[in-house]
Amino acid sequence: MKEKVQINQFNFRQYAWSQFKKNKQAYFSLWVLGFLALVALLAPIIANDQPLYCNYKGHTLFPAFSFENTYELKMEDGSEEKIQLDIAKWKQMKLESVIWAPVPYAPNKSDFLNADFVAPSGKQYFQDASGQMVDMPSRFRHRLGTNKKGEDVLSGLIHAARISLTIGLIAMGVAAIIGLILGAMAGYFGDHKLSTSFGRFWVFVLGLPFAYYYGFMVRSDALSDAIGTSGGAFLVQLMISLVLVAVILLAASYLGKLIGKLPLLNWKKNIPVDALVLRMIEVLNSIPRLILIISIAAIAKPSILNLMLIIGFTSWTGIARFTRAEFLKIRNLEYIQAGQSLGFTEGRIIFKHALPNGVAPALVAIAFGIASAILIESSLSFLGIGVPPDVVTWGSLINSGRENYSAWWLVIFPGLAISITLAVYTLMGEGLRDATDPKLKT
Repeated sequence: MKEKVQINQFNFRQYAWSQFKKNKQAYFSLWVLGFLALVALLAPIIANDQPLYCNYKGHTLFPAFSFENTYELKMEDGSEEKIQLDIAKWKQMKLESVIWAPVPYAPNKSDFLNADFVAPSGKQYFQDASGQMVDMPSRFRHRLGTNKKGEDVLSGLIHAARISLTIGLIAMGVAAIIGLILGAMAGYFGDHKLSTSFGRFWVFVLGLPFAYYYGFMVRSDALSDAIGTSGGAFLVQLMISLVLVAVILLAASYLGKLIGKLPLLNWKKNIPVDALVLRMIEVLNSIPRLILIISIAAIAKPSILNLMLIIGFTSWTGIARFTRAEFLKIRNLEYIQAGQSLGFTEGRIIFKHALPNGVAPALVAIAFGIASAILIESSLSFLGIGVPPDVVTWGSLINSGRENYSAWWLVIFPGLAISITLAVYTLMGEGLRDATDPKLKT
């Protein structure tokens, strides 16, 4: 009778996760990041000047959740009353019952009675339903004060969290895609293993600007509108843009394959991938990144989408270097050679077998990169570059404090939000670095 031998296979992912959880600071930062993401996702519900629910003259309304901007109400006497949701003075209306958002103010909405830098503990005024000016009720008080225009600071902080987190994630998502692909190709192919026809190479190169133009530039308005609507809507529009880019590049590759069969364009061209990627990294690293981003953002049209793309296209070098170093080691391992001997395509070997085993060091760079992207966005917003003037960000809130140096709340609270977010991503990056370091494996 054969004895059954139980073999315990080492699972590096489970080991890395267990090591990450042992790092109390990194694990706590993950929960803080989840809380910030939840606040950003629920920002329209947490901070809104429109009621979540109200009963007005016998009509049950949900203004904060309405997809329409106008209510047409039929009264008992047969008359009609129109209410435009974005300009209606809900706080002065005689509502039979109402449920307000936890912060009953929206960003970019001015409270003129409390304009000109009202402190959190300062005197605040409120106009009741009869038109009388009274002391601000506790329910409607500006807890973190107002800026020069009377805009609520707490509401701005909550909605700015969505902008900052989205810019950090999407910008580093773009950087990760570029860095992982270029780093993997540079490390796997080197300078002598990749060759293609002369015609196919140049058709694909010429297809890159077309893919960017039709994928992002043509759809810039749709992407900008989606990010102001919700994170899900923006993700859908971003996926549509990425699909368009992929389709155009695949079409360029197929067209280049056909053109490459022509007599004058069918000779093989060796592509020194490693040298090209290293030269691009050296060029980008030789220019101070913040100055480069400021120069490009000053020329480009102010939009959140352009800002994310600019940060992403200038932040991939570290990810590419880590990925390239891993692939220089991985390409000589036995399972890569086994895949090559079985006739697997180079794309399958790179993206299905090699990349999952070489992405761990890049994750650390991505975590630190998100913190860097948020800091860059805040710096540009503080300088008034890159972000449209009507978009509230943590940097723009600090910038508004320059008009009145005694308005300490416009510097302290956004500064704390930026500092906490940067600390969270930094601790997560350090935790990932320790968890994925093979030298610390016991």
